[in-house]
Amino acid sequence: MSHLLATLHRHRCLRLPSTALPLCRPAHYKPQKPQPPPSPPKPPKPPKKPRTFTLHDTTWEDPYSWMSSLNDKVAMRHMDVYMEQEEKYTEAVMADTDRLQSKLQSEMASRMASDLSTTPLRWGPWLYYRRVEEGKQYPVLCRRLASLNEEFISHKSPFAGFDFASGKRIEQKLLDYNQEAERFGGFAYEELSEVSPDHRFLAYTMYDKDSDYFKLSVRDLNFGSLCNKPQADRVSNLAWAKGGQALLYVVTDHNKRPYRLYCSIFGSNEEDVLLLEEHTENVHVNIRHTKDFCFVTVNTFSTKSSKVFLINAADPLSGLTLVWECEALAHCIVEHHKGFLYLFTDAAKGGQPVDYHYLLCSSVDISAPRKWENVFIDDRELIIEDVDFCDTHLVLIVREGRKFKLCSVALPLPTRELRYIFPYGAVLLHALFVEGAVHLKELYPHFLPLPKYVSQISPGPNYDYYSSTMRFTISSPVMPDAVVDYDLSNGKWNIIQQQNMLHDRTRILYGRASSAGSTEKSSISQSSDSTNEVNFEDDHLWNDLSEFYACEHYDVSSHDGVLVPLTIVYSCTRKKVAQNPGLLHVHGAYGELLDKRWRSELKSLLDRGWVVAYADVRGGGRGGKKWHHDGRGTKKHNSINDYISCAKFLIEKEIVQENKLAGWGYSSGGLVVASAINLSPDLFCAAVLKVPFLDPSNTLLHPILPLTPADYEEFGYPGDIEDFRAIRNYSPYDNIQKDVLYPAVMVSSSFNTRFGVWEAAKWVARVRDHAIYDPKRPILLNLTVDIVEENRYLQCKESALETAFLIKMVDS
Repeated sequence: MSHLLATLHRHRCLRLPSTALPLCRPAHYKPQKPQPPPSPPKPPKPPKKPRTFTLHDTTWEDPYSWMSSLNDKVAMRHMDVYMEQEEKYTEAVMADTDRLQSKLQSEMASRMASDLSTTPLRWGPWLYYRRVEEGKQYPVLCRRLASLNEEFISHKSPFAGFDFASGKRIEQKLLDYNQEAERFGGFAYEELSEVSPDHRFLAYTMYDKDSDYFKLSVRDLNFGSLCNKPQADRVSNLAWAKGGQALLYVVTDHNKRPYRLYCSIFGSNEEDVLLLEEHTENVHVNIRHTKDFCFVTVNTFSTKSSKVFLINAADPLSGLTLVWECEALAHCIVEHHKGFLYLFTDAAKGGQPVDYHYLLCSSVDISAPRKWENVFIDDRELIIEDVDFCDTHLVLIVREGRKFKLCSVALPLPTRELRYIFPYGAVLLHALFVEGAVHLKELYPHFLPLPKYVSQISPGPNYDYYSSTMRFTISSPVMPDAVVDYDLSNGKWNIIQQQNMLHDRTRILYGRASSAGSTEKSSISQSSDSTNEVNFEDDHLWNDLSEFYACEHYDVSSHDGVLVPLTIVYSCTRKKVAQNPGLLHVHGAYGELLDKRWRSELKSLLDRGWVVAYADVRGGGRGGKKWHHDGRGTKKHNSINDYISCAKFLIEKEIVQENKLAGWGYSSGGLVVASAINLSPDLFCAAVLKVPFLDPSNTLLHPILPLTPADYEEFGYPGDIEDFRAIRNYSPYDNIQKDVLYPAVMVSSSFNTRFGVWEAAKWVARVRDHAIYDPKRPILLNLTVDIVEENRYLQCKESALETAFLIKMVDS
């Protein structure tokens, strides 16, 4: 209203003679002096307490090493004060984005899956699922008989397991995690959960925050009560045996190294039996049951060797039998199918390292000499990424170039009989073996339908070994994750769960209700030469968003000429040449695939004209074992240079506007982004580092949190002089440039992360010390809630804060 009155006064003055102008002014009018803009908040300065380190004739000083002195009460009090200052500074810098954050949070919350139940998992006669009760923070684990609920749809029919038509409660609550939260200090974080094969017991581990370990509990599902035994602390693995009457479990030492294997017999008053103890400090123990519950496999591994033992599940105290051994650290998974052992591994062949996984087979008959046969002839054009078994089929996830495929092969495989003659006593033994290595196409695989632009295929739990229906999660940069059940016996498939972004709803389907007319037409009895891409007219079945968001692939030449895969996603209506801001994701460690799944929070950036890009740098899992090894240890610099090359490509090809490119890295990906910023600080305008690994020199040399052999294989051994030099060269904390303008960076961390909050705090403080201070390019430390407190609302809030930060820094 004041603006309106001022306008009226102004127009009236124009019509009056000049002598009347003073009549229009207020009696006590005083022109106000323009107010100076508020001074930007100043970043906190933690105290410096320099400490000198020396190794391999190299001496360096760390002024902030005190931040990791967890046992120093004075240092921790200083740390608490400093963390509070950082929190207030971040709030002050981001205060002008409050409205934007609220809008973003509202957008993201509206896209969150509205389902209150997980997809029901059929195992034997039961449907298992978790659902959320109104007003409760944590879910409830439930089950109900599948025979009574063939059209069970999510949590909606019947509500809370009560059938109003019959007046009977048909749902059984197995575990209420809200009650578990009361046992464990107000929150519930479960790591392991295994139902026994007879469906009577539930073994699970809950995190005890006060003691910092996972505690084992076993619940009798018939009565809902906790069993007296076994009760163990620091449990890292579980496996059922003896049809559910015995539980094997692994415990860790005080350095969190899994090293002891125990067996607990139900109904026995005797103490749990120690089956195995690894005294060697760098040897780890891991167990799992085969899918048919006939055996328990025991893996012992270190950087020098990998071994697999078998335990007869029917008699778990009968001892361990060695079935596989190889040099160096290797991935070894053993399965059993009707008298045959199948080994999926990437171990060296004939002393020569291999680039990809392969499948071996051997008779389970331990009386014959152990002989492993290749199942498939090596094919560099068709790479096996993963395998899964059921009683009737072998399912393979394969990759042809960048294209993922999913196919099934009927079991059992063709076999032949071998006869052994020993010179001593001329003993004759007979054993069956797979009939030599063959090409996959010779087994007439059936390729299962997939959508376009598949970035990852993940096997589901698939507990029901005797069911021909297997579940997989299909991921894509331009499609919400689809949970799909494939019936391998008749070729039918159903999308069990997928969020529909166009209608802002989630469909969770099961049984007959999942066949939405057209789905029934999608028979997949195809020959080996058929394509696995569905026809365009069937794309609507997948809720594919490629009509609205484009997905493109490029090969970027790195510093040494190696081609690096780059994937970009953008809105079809908002793309302009050299005018779009961009966000470049990276991981590049442990041979793991870069997560390129559709994430609903990124839609807020895409709809604002951002280009979201993914760099599959060396060190990750996109190009086989060699691709991984070429980006780890002394070759870690390849990951960083690959990332820089992809960033330059986006700008040079005018995909992203210059000075509007931001970086994003999680965990080890944070190391890559931070190192790239050290080398090319002018290439980025902003970056988000989530729980990043930033101080490898000190963390690898003086680990505060336990590290595994894989960690040292990945980043190097400080005791080795070549590895040490490489670590010092790529370390983000040790290579911050002086008197250079750095991009704006938000570092998100927590006291309960794998890489402690002190790494983030040290890096933030040192960047501020060395780099040129510019309030328009702040270095922020954002302390998130503990990762064990899983809360979708808080995750949405954190995503809104990070997105608002990126938008503000790019627009400034």
